[in-house]
Amino acid sequence: MGAITFFDIVIGDDVAKAFNQIRDEALHEHGRGGCSGSIAEKDDYVVIDDVRRSQDSAIGCAMELIAANDPRIDNKWGPAGALPLTTPTAEN
Repeated sequence: MGAITFFDIVIGDDVAKAFNQIRDEALHEHGRGGCSGSIAEKDDYVVIDDVRRSQDSAIGCAMELIAANDPRIDNKWGPAGALPLTTPTAEN
């Protein structure tokens, strides 16, 4: 069976906590049976770079990395990629 491409967005101050949060949510949603096509199957993550991007820019970057088969994230058994986001500001 082939791999499914996915990306998730989670807000947090700590990448490890954010990864664990989104992974736990995926495990709850999809179960622990494997082959869910979600971040539930990932055991680790790799921070691609330290550039803070808007959500739209991060999604674009993620799509470019996926399309380019970037070796940091191209292994379905390897780590998930992480891109830091800018902190959203509240508009009053």
